[in-house]
Amino acid sequence: MTPPARRDGTPDKKRRDSDMLLSNAKPARHQHVSKKKQKATADSVAKELGADWLVDEQGNRKGERLQKVLAKAGVASRRHAEILIDQGRVEVNGNIIVKQGVRVNPSVDVIRVDGVRVNVNEEQEYFILNKPRGMQSTMSDEMGRPCVGDVIAERVAAGKRLFHVGRLDADTEGLLILTNDGELANRLMHPKYEITKTYLAEVLGEADNRLVKQLKEGIELDDGLAKADFVQVVDKNQGFSLVRVELHEGRKHIVRRMLKEAGFPVQRLVRTKMHTVQLGDMKPGSMRALNDAELTSLYKAVGM
Repeated sequence: MTPPARRDGTPDKKRRDSDMLLSNAKPARHQHVSKKKQKATADSVAKELGADWLVDEQGNRKGERLQKVLAKAGVASRRHAEILIDQGRVEVNGNIIVKQGVRVNPSVDVIRVDGVRVNVNEEQEYFILNKPRGMQSTMSDEMGRPCVGDVIAERVAAGKRLFHVGRLDADTEGLLILTNDGELANRLMHPKYEITKTYLAEVLGEADNRLVKQLKEGIELDDGLAKADFVQVVDKNQGFSLVRVELHEGRKHIVRRMLKEAGFPVQRLVRTKMHTVQLGDMKPGSMRALNDAELTSLYKAVGM
C-alpha cells in the first residue's frame, strides 16, 4: 500500500498502515430520494402554510427563507430569528413554524412574531401627510387646485401607486394616511372596525360642559343621530373655544355638522389623530413614514 503523502507531495514513511483511522459511521439514510417524494414533501409544506406557490412544477421549493425575511424586516439577526423559530414564536398564515429552512413569500404571506404582525413586504408603503388647509383630498384635480397628488408626484412618477385612506374636506387640515396597502386601507375605512379619529375644532362661542354632554349624548342630524366618543373643552377666549372631539363616525362633514347644530360653528378644524397614529409636531404639507409601532397598532385594530 502506498504511504500517505506529505503536504510537499513526498510519502510519509513514518506513518504505518496500522495508524490509519477507519470510519465506523453508517451510510446516510435516504441519500437518493426520488423526485416524486421530494415533491410530496414540498407539497406538504406548502399545504401547511396555505401557499401553493412555494412549489414549482419540478417539486422544488421557492421563496425566501423565513429567518432571512425576519432579519431583513429588522425583527432580529438571522441567528436570533432561528432561535425564535425553534421556540415556536413565529407563525406564517396562522401556522406556527418550528422547522428551519421554511420558505415564504413576503409579498403574500402574513408573518407574526409572538402574535404581532411583522411588515415584511418591502413593496408596501405607509405614510402620514399633514394636509394643509385648501388642499383637495384627491390625486388630481381638474380645476388645477392643490391636491394630495401634488405632494407625492415624484413617487407616482417612479411607479409607486399610493392612495389616501378616507378624505378630509378642503377646509379641514391634518392627518391623512397614504398607502398602497389596499386591504389595510379598506379595513380602516370600514365602519365595522370603529377606528377612532380625533379632531381639534376652533369654534365660535364659549363652550362649556353643556356642549360636552350634548355631543356625547348625541346630536340629531338630517341623516340620523351622531354621537361623539369623547369631548373636551381645551380652551376658550374672547368669544372662541378650542374643543377636542373623538369619534368613530365616518359620515361627511360629521364634526362640522354636529358642532353647528349645537350652536358652535367651526372656524378651523384639524384632524390630529387616527387610532394611535398622531400628527405630533408635523408642519402643514409635510409627510413622514409610519413607524413599526404605529403600523402594528393599525394591523391589530383591524384584525390583520
